[in-house]
Parts: sequence; C-alpha cells; structure tokens
Amino acid sequence: MSQAIGCGISRCTLYDLLDQGIVERVSRGIYRMTELPPISNPDLAIVGLRFPKAVICTVSALAYHEITTQIPRSVHVAVLRESRQPHLEYPPLRVHRFSGVAFHSGIEEHQIGGASVRIYSLEKTLADCFKLRNKIGIDVALEAIRLYKARKHTDISAIMSYAKICRVENVMHPYLEAIF
Repeated sequence: MSQAIGCGISRCTLYDLLDQGIVERVSRGIYRMTELPPISNPDLAIVGLRFPKAVICTVSALAYHEITTQIPRSVHVAVLRESRQPHLEYPPLRVHRFSGVAFHSGIEEHQIGGASVRIYSLEKTLADCFKLRNKIGIDVALEAIRLYKARKHTDISAIMSYAKICRVENVMHPYLEAIF
C-alpha cells in the first residue's frame, strides 16, 4: 500500500484494482498483481515486507535452506532484544530475541517474490538451533547437522565461529566431532 501511494496511486484506485481482480491482497497492507507467478515462500515474503528489520531464523531458515524435514507451523523470526514485539494475524510468528553480535552476525539478503527478506546463513542457523535447542528440540538441530554433512560444501570453521558468537561452542563441539 505504501509503495503504491508513493508511486502516485491513490487508495481508491488500489481498491478499484482489487475489486476488478487486477491485484490481490496477500496480507494487510500487502498487495500484488494477480498475473504474476505464485510466490515460492509467501509467508517469508510477507514477514520480510512487514518487518524489514527482523531476520528469519531457526526452523524457518532451515526450511528455506532445504536442510530439514520439519514443516514450520509458524515463521520463526529473530529480533533485537530491546525492539518491539512483531505481531501478524497471518502467518503466525514465533519470535526469538537476540542481542548484539548474535543478532547481527550471518544475515543474508534474499529476494522472495520481489521482497527483500533477511535470513540467517546456513551455518549461523545451525548454531542458533543449538542455542535454542530447548525451544525447538535437540532432534531438529541434530537432523540439520546430519543433512548439512550430506551436502558437498560444508564449512565447519564457520559453524564453530558462529557457535562461539552464540555461546554454544562447548555444546556443539561433541556433536560435530561425532557426526563429522
């Protein structure tokens, strides 16, 4: 809506386009042309548009990187500890609060359906899964490590540097030794 208004399209015109079926409402304040191809991850695109400072993390990031068999029931996002709690009616959010370097490390920008979405890198996501193992389950973190090992390009030193930042180096080390 704000981008349309910024381009000189009035609210009335946008609602007329909606009534005519030229645009469709994806979420509150988010519209797109109906003739465009479907969005690959519409939930992530909505979160990226509505909360540009949040970062997709843990199970949702694992699903994006295709390194889990889990189907997230909600979009897992990380926000700075002192920031306001994001809220959406749909998709449901699971908010994790990170502070300082742990929040700012390993962020990648990805384009999903024309929206810029911030998602943690795969190695940072693995460290975060061990950091939040009591909330998401240790089985999810171990499965992700096993699937990561099956990939051709692995970077254990990057995982360990993120583990150090997230203060889970001692927790992850035995698992990495056993799996690799």
